[in-house]
Amino acid sequence: MISTVTTKGQVTIPVSIRKKYGIKTNDKVDFITEGDRIILVPVKTLRDFRGAVVGPGNMDEERQTAKDEVSRRTIEEMS
Repeated sequence: MISTVTTKGQVTIPVSIRKKYGIKTNDKVDFITEGDRIILVPVKTLRDFRGAVVGPGNMDEERQTAKDEVSRRTIEEMS
């Protein structure tokens, strides 16, 4: 695909490429040079990975289990 460089040095990334690589408004991209080629790479931030990892079940239950264990050990140490 061909895109024109503006007088400010800007180019438009075609919509098909933006959709394919998930590039949205205000996303960051990196330009990498390899020989006589320029490669545009989307830059992912931690925000992009939010929700990508699923926790081990119900977090409220996990918290309560941890609190119960700390309480049990405290009582045991005080006895």
